[in-house]
Amino acid sequence: MEERIVELEIKLAYQDKMLRDLDEIVTAYAAKLDTLVREVAELRLRFDQAQPDEITDEPPPHY
Repeated sequence: MEERIVELEIKLAYQDKMLRDLDEIVTAYAAKLDTLVREVAELRLRFDQAQPDEITDEPPPHY
């Protein structure tokens, strides 16, 4: 009986370690995702604010 309890405690310890490791990974990815979302929003804002070139009905010079 004692051996089974020790085995379960060892398995629980490994699972706790794995859970902490996965939590660190998820937290790091969430931070990176937040950064990327902000960068995309900034790029969209800059793109929307950019002045478009004048549009003319004239064909390009090579025509």
